[in-house]
Amino acid sequence: MRQVFVYQYPEPRPPSLGTYLVRFAINAAGLFLASELVPGVEIGDWQSLLAGTAIFAIVNMLLRPLALFLSCCLVVATFGLFVLVVNALMLELASWAAGRLGLAFHVDGFWAAILGALVISCVSLLAQIVAGSARVGRS
Repeated sequence: MRQVFVYQYPEPRPPSLGTYLVRFAINAAGLFLASELVPGVEIGDWQSLLAGTAIFAIVNMLLRPLALFLSCCLVVATFGLFVLVVNALMLELASWAAGRLGLAFHVDGFWAAILGALVISCVSLLAQIVAGSARVGRS
């Protein structure tokens, strides 16, 4: 008789508060770096950075899944590059909401949003690589 090996995935755990705080810090670092490197992404003070990061997180949490679902054909057709456009639109939307709240957080146009989203994505990727290599040593 032939035995079949079936891999059992570990039980998924809900994200902890610490996970959300780390994600918030990574997004804040990405937004800060984008404001330093990309002309057209402007953050006036640290309060606007924190509030803008919170708005960006809420926009990403609520609207990004819907935007990715609606544009899934474009994402597949462009081999995932359209995700950068979706990220840029989320950054523009966060900038618009921050402007409505009177925060010093502004993204000046689509190309600044594209470059800003690229910087934020790179910072997030680097943080994920560092966190992943830190987890490899743990059992």
